[in-house]
Amino acid sequence: MKLFAVFYTFGNIAALASTCFLMGPLKQLKKMFETTRLLATVIMILCFVFTLCAALWWHKKGLAVLFCILQFMSMTWYSLSYIPYARDAVMKCCSSVLS
Repeated sequence: MKLFAVFYTFGNIAALASTCFLMGPLKQLKKMFETTRLLATVIMILCFVFTLCAALWWHKKGLAVLFCILQFMSMTWYSLSYIPYARDAVMKCCSSVLS
């Protein structure tokens, strides 16, 4: 479990780094911390940190799995922010399914 959490987190960090390669690190950082993406970016970074903490220092496997799931969700929400109106469409779809 420890290896999975570490490799999963570093894989997501590598995915973010690949977009830095495409658009440049400064432009990527500016876009990450725009007001439309700020919350998603902060949650995503916190999930990275908490996943590693749960796996390596706290030794809580269940918590590491939970943070991996939250990492996936936050990366998805962050990625949707680059597609115009994608977040609105997902929210509308989820609200129609739940109601």
